[in-house]
Amino acid sequence: MSIPISDRLARMGADTDARGPRLTERGRATRARIVQAAADLMFRQGVAGTSIPDVLAAAGVSASQLYHYFEDKHALVRAVIVHQCEFALGVQAQFPLDSLAALEAWRDAVLALQAERNCAGGCVIGSLASELADSDPEARADLQAGMSRWEHAIRDGLTAMRDRGELRPDADPDRLALVVLAALQGGLLLAQVHRESTAVKVALDAAIAHVASFAG
Repeated sequence: MSIPISDRLARMGADTDARGPRLTERGRATRARIVQAAADLMFRQGVAGTSIPDVLAAAGVSASQLYHYFEDKHALVRAVIVHQCEFALGVQAQFPLDSLAALEAWRDAVLALQAERNCAGGCVIGSLASELADSDPEARADLQAGMSRWEHAIRDGLTAMRDRGELRPDADPDRLALVVLAALQGGLLLAQVHRESTAVKVALDAAIAHVASFAG
């Protein structure tokens, strides 16, 4: 029986290693340090450009420690996907997007983050998707789960707007959420290429204007 994509990340995020036993507090901390180090490296260098020795050096652990928690690099990459999805969703949770003002504040926060990063790296989930989606079916499924959760988080805010009468009854929160997320992802990719954030602003402004066109 297939696992719903909305449940996949929650199951993968449990405090177990690849062989199943629950981890101690110290074990969880060590595993988290390895995943964080790998996530930082893969965001800057890509998955292919990040080696296990790179991760060992960055995390300050031995090979035996890493392989206690992860069977191989593929297992580590999947843990990084979960980590980056949870990070993106945690940031998104600070902006419920349940009003036009909230959408605009979120856009401004995205632009501020891009300025801080000099528009490098793109999206923490999108950058992994561009590298892995066509070559790793398991990774693609994990990335799909993360993107779906992100889309649903945006949809929840837009649904609240419609329920309060701030959007017309014919507004479709599912389609609007997809418009907003697609605008973000496309804008971030172009910003990464051009190293300036005009594309992010233009894309998000257009998406917000589209949402506003359904104002009640």
